Amino acid sequence: MSETVVVKLGGTTIAEQAHVLDEIAALARRRPVILVHGGGKRLTEWLERMGVVTQFRGGLRVTDAASLEVAAAVLRGVINSELVAGLRALGVDAVGLSGVDGGLLVAERIEELGLVARVVGLRRDLLDTLMVSGQVPVVAPLARDEGGFVCNVNADDVAAGIAAGIGARQLVLLTDVDGVRDANGNKLDSLTVAEAETLIENGVIAGGMVPKVRAALGALVWEGTEAIIADGAAPDAVTRALTDPTFGTRLTVHRSARLGVA
Repeated sequence: MSETVVVKLGGTTIAEQAHVLDEIAALARRRPVILVHGGGKRLTEWLERMGVVTQFRGGLRVTDAASLEVAAAVLRGVINSELVAGLRALGVDAVGLSGVDGGLLVAERIEELGLVARVVGLRRDLLDTLMVSGQVPVVAPLARDEGGFVCNVNADDVAAGIAAGIGARQLVLLTDVDGVRDANGNKLDSLTVAEAETLIENGVIAGGMVPKVRAALGALVWEGTEAIIADGAAPDAVTRALTDPTFGTRLTVHRSARLGVA
């Protein structure tokens, strides 16, 4: 099991991410880190400026050819470059890439969502090369599908696919809520695979939280791995996610479980 930490954060402005980047920089001096970013809110803003209508199904963005062009420009161009520049300003040797670069992510198309794909595998050579040299990969959520088309990919899915592919012990999914809640609205400190599936089946976990939780479950490959869903705006969010069992919601795998099956 790798001590590498995979952290996924949103794609809001650098000013809003400054406290998280400070933590990432400090963490990268102690442990290997891979940073994955989204950018949904900023992408929607750009699409609105250009008059492109945004649709969602099951919490995932429907992406046609026009919106993919904007997605690639915003995710790989604007947001990725900002995060790399911000980390480098903090003394971190960060390198920007997407799932397309080096064939990093193996993906398959989700036909009903258009040019959207899910992660089904990882070619880790490029990541290994970067991390051996002490660099921090900053990954934008794009990938080629089985037909060779560039597709948009949910960033939580990208982070989980990378975490599973390298055997990371911890995956941190930073979001804008403080964790997963039960039917009474109470935050859950921890969830097993079976408990999470039951909450999804009963509609307690709904909307955009469904793909986030499913992505987290996909990272739970071996005993001892954990995925944490937590509020990225909270003070010391990364540190607390890694060390405080009451911060956010921890998803864990049972001793006898493997590949997300309890």
